[in-house]
Amino acid sequence: MRTLLTTLHSKYIHPSLALPCLAAYCGQDCGELLIREYTIHQPKENLLAQILTCEPDVVCFSVYVWNRQLTLELARALKLAVPQLRVVLGGPEISFEAAEFFENCPVDAIICGEGERPLRHLLNAWWEGRSATDFPGLQLAGQDSAAVGQSLLETLDELPSPFAADLVDLSRGYVYFESSRGCPYRCSFCMSALDERVRSFTLPRISQDLSLLMARDVAQIKFVDRTFNYNASRSREIIKHILQHNRSSRFHFEIGADLLDEQTLQLLESVPAGMFQFEIGVQTTRAITLARIGRKTSLEKLEENIRRLMRAGNIHLHLDLIAGLPGESVEDLFTSLRRVFILKPHHLQLELVKLLPGSPLRSQASELGLVFDSAPPYSVLRTADLEYHDLERLRGIGRLLDLIDNSNRFDNFLQVADAAFRDRVELYDSLQAWWRERGRFDEPLNLRAQFESLYVFAGSFPKKAQLREALARDFALAGRVVPGKAPAFFNCELTSDERQRVKRRVKQELDLLLPQEKLQHFAAVFETLPGEKRRSLLLYLYRSCSGVSQSTEEIFL
Repeated sequence: MRTLLTTLHSKYIHPSLALPCLAAYCGQDCGELLIREYTIHQPKENLLAQILTCEPDVVCFSVYVWNRQLTLELARALKLAVPQLRVVLGGPEISFEAAEFFENCPVDAIICGEGERPLRHLLNAWWEGRSATDFPGLQLAGQDSAAVGQSLLETLDELPSPFAADLVDLSRGYVYFESSRGCPYRCSFCMSALDERVRSFTLPRISQDLSLLMARDVAQIKFVDRTFNYNASRSREIIKHILQHNRSSRFHFEIGADLLDEQTLQLLESVPAGMFQFEIGVQTTRAITLARIGRKTSLEKLEENIRRLMRAGNIHLHLDLIAGLPGESVEDLFTSLRRVFILKPHHLQLELVKLLPGSPLRSQASELGLVFDSAPPYSVLRTADLEYHDLERLRGIGRLLDLIDNSNRFDNFLQVADAAFRDRVELYDSLQAWWRERGRFDEPLNLRAQFESLYVFAGSFPKKAQLREALARDFALAGRVVPGKAPAFFNCELTSDERQRVKRRVKQELDLLLPQEKLQHFAAVFETLPGEKRRSLLLYLYRSCSGVSQSTEEIFL
C-alpha cells in the first residue's frame, strides 16, 4: 500500500513540518509513505495529474485556512478519477466537521486534532487489509467530530525525529521547528485554547535536532511553539544551546513578552544582532477586552519588557494587534495602536479577528454580537460595536502599515510625517480614507505607483514640501533611479557647478571600482532637508556585482 502525504502551501518557500512528523510516527507499520508538497498557485488540473502520477492507494491532505477550498475540490476530483482511491483529510481546518460533511465530500476519513496516533491506527488497519475501528481522533463516515474526540501523544519524544530521519526538506533555507505543543494562554480566538496543557519535547531531543539543523546551516529556523518561553528555565537552556552551537542560522520565536524574567532578559542581551526575531501577540491594550477573550497578561510588564528589548536593539520585534475583538470600538483600537506605536517596534501587524471553526470565540459569536464570514478565512464582518465600514477602515490601516511602516522603505517620509500629523494613527486613518476613495486598494501597486500616490496625498497637508522631498530620498534609496525617468517629486535641475561636483565625485568612485563591479548614479537637489538651511545636492551611487544584491549609498555633496 502506497500512501501519499501532501499539502498545498501558500508559498513554495514554506516547508511542511506536519507531513514529516506523520511519516516519522507511522514508520514501517503502514506500508510505503511518500511526501509531496505543492502550492495553491498551481492549476488544479496539474495538481491532480501530479498526485495521480505517484500512483497512490491513499492520499492524505493536510488542510489549512488558505488551502481548504482547493483541497476539497481535489479530493472530490480524485474520487471521481480513481473511485477505489482512499482519501483522508486532517489538519486544523478540518477537525470540527459534522457527520453531514461526508455527504458533500466523499472522503474516507478525517483525522481530528493531533494526527500522529489516529493516522497510524487508520493506515495500519488498511495496510493489513482490515477495516479501521473506532479510535480517538479518527472520524469515519456517519460520525460527528465532537463524538470522536482527539488523541494526544503523552510524551512528545514518542515522535521519532523527522530531521534525523531526513524527512524534512532543508533545501529551501527555511524550516519549521517544534519544541512544544499547547499554550499557557487561553485566548478564545485561538485553537490553542482547546489544549489544556503544554507539552514539551525533552531538552536532549530539542538540542539534538537543533544541532543537526545548525550544522546544516539552515538559513531560517522558525519555532512554531505558540509561546516559546512558557517555561523560563526551559527557554533559557534552548537559547544557551543555540548561542553555543549556532554558525549562521537565524531564529524566529513567538513569545509572551510579559513572561520574560530578569535572567532571560539578561541572556537575550547577549544574543548577536540579527540572530533572533520575536513575534509578540499584544492583541489589545484594553483590559476589559483581554478579560473577555480569556487572555491573562500584565500589560505593564509586557510594555516594560518590550522597551527593554528595544533598548538592547539586537532582536527584531514583531508586534501583533487584532481588530474586531468583542467590546472594542474604533477609538478603543486606536488607543491600542497609539500605545503600541510608542514602543516603536520594528514591525507592527494589525489584522481582523478570524472566528476559526472549533474556537471558543466562534461558539460565543451570537452571544457576543459577532457576525463573521462562514467561508475561510472566517473574518469578522460586524460586531456589537463596529459596522462593516468600521472594520474596513481598520483593515485599510493594517494594509498601509504593511506597505509603509513594515516595508522599511519610507523612513524619511515617516520622520517628517510624525511632525506633520498629530500621531501615526491620524496619518494612517487619513491615508486609508484617501487611498480607498481613489481605488488604490483595488489592485496591486508597484513601488513607483506607491510613492507617486503618497506624493499626491502629501500635497494636501502642512509640510507638503518636506513630505515630498522625504519621499524622493526614500525612493532613491529603495531602488535605482534612472536619470531622465525620475518621478515628478525629484528636482533634477542641477546648476553647472552642481553637475561638475557630481562628475568629479563619480570619477573618484569609478577609479576605485573593482573589475567585477558596476557603478550607476543619480543626483538631485533638495531645499527642505531636516537640519539643512540651504539647497542640498545629493548623489546616489548604485553598486552591483554578479551574484550580489545591489547596494545604495547616499552622499551629500
